[in-house]
Amino acid sequence: MNDNNNRPMALVTGGSKGIGRAICVELGRSGFDVVVNFHSDEKGALETLQQVNAQGGGGRILGFDVRDAKQSASAIQGLLETVERLDVLVNNAGVTADGLFMMMSRDDWKRVVDTTLDGFYNVTRPVIEKMVRQRRGSVISIASVAGLMPNRGQTNYSAAKAGLIGASRSLAAEVARMGIRVNVVAPGFIETDMIKDIPMPNIKNMIPMARVGKAEEVARVVRFLCSADASYICGQTICVNGGMC
Repeated sequence: MNDNNNRPMALVTGGSKGIGRAICVELGRSGFDVVVNFHSDEKGALETLQQVNAQGGGGRILGFDVRDAKQSASAIQGLLETVERLDVLVNNAGVTADGLFMMMSRDDWKRVVDTTLDGFYNVTRPVIEKMVRQRRGSVISIASVAGLMPNRGQTNYSAAKAGLIGASRSLAAEVARMGIRVNVVAPGFIETDMIKDIPMPNIKNMIPMARVGKAEEVARVVRFLCSADASYICGQTICVNGGMC
């Protein structure tokens, strides 16, 4: 961890690849120390941290499963005991297990919903306590266009992301007066592993801009919401989806 106490600090869950990695790197470029959370992909998290360092940032990796309440509490408590401040939390960890609802297993339902919603609770609750004491902070959760519009075969994912949007709006109303801003970024189809098996022509036909987005385009919106330029934005859902909704 960089010992420069003047640097702002961010915790990003699910930072080992994809949108999470792009967010970590973008925040590193903006001068943050970034805590890169991972569940199982330690190698990916280390690669993310290397990219953060290459952009002039600093940080560390921190392994825990956001679905596991005890594991999350232990890891976050350990982190908060070693830092003076935590300026930003990005709830990015998420998974998909697509399938028609009438054929969806309980395990596939729980894995998706628990990662997004239990993950939000397990990570955000202790971090919010820290931010309340600081009287400042920014929480940004990564939802999805699926939480705002129908998407066949993603009932579990849509439910989880819609719940994340609702939870974030309610939390924003609770903590805004204490100097804490809570917002949501809802990406559409982004060029990551999550869409690699979907035929590209099918995707482009759904998007008014006729192209998929890049993880860096999502990351730049997150960086903006972390900044003083977004000082009066709270309780909002910012869509990054090429005009889908």
